[in-house]
Amino acid sequence: MSGKPVPEITEMNRAFFEGTARGELRLRHCRSCDAVFRFAHPLCPDCWSDALDHVVASGKGTVESFTIVHMPPYEAWAADVPYVIALIKLEEGVRMMANIDGDGADVAVGMPVEVWFERRDDVAIAQFRRSK
Repeated sequence: MSGKPVPEITEMNRAFFEGTARGELRLRHCRSCDAVFRFAHPLCPDCWSDALDHVVASGKGTVESFTIVHMPPYEAWAADVPYVIALIKLEEGVRMMANIDGDGADVAVGMPVEVWFERRDDVAIAQFRRSK
């Protein structure tokens, strides 16, 4: 057990977390207008369709913004400080918040990143690191 919190698995996010468990970063996909977006929407944010499925993202993106956390919000993160929280723009155009490996010394806006998955109990959490 990592001690860090894990997300609650719901019907809305179940397919996303089933994907992370398999090493896949899944996005919602609208079959009506072909939009892709984060898992947290019950309808397409572009056309309001409920004809949705999932696609596997490339897992690659760029850093759009970031902050370096020096004071852990909870004791579970005390050993990790400093750490980076970033806004990542995926190649598919979807933005998501995630951690980036390391202390932030080499993180920059525009830096290419790729996904990896941190195991926490029975859940895999999408994290990022500098692309190789």
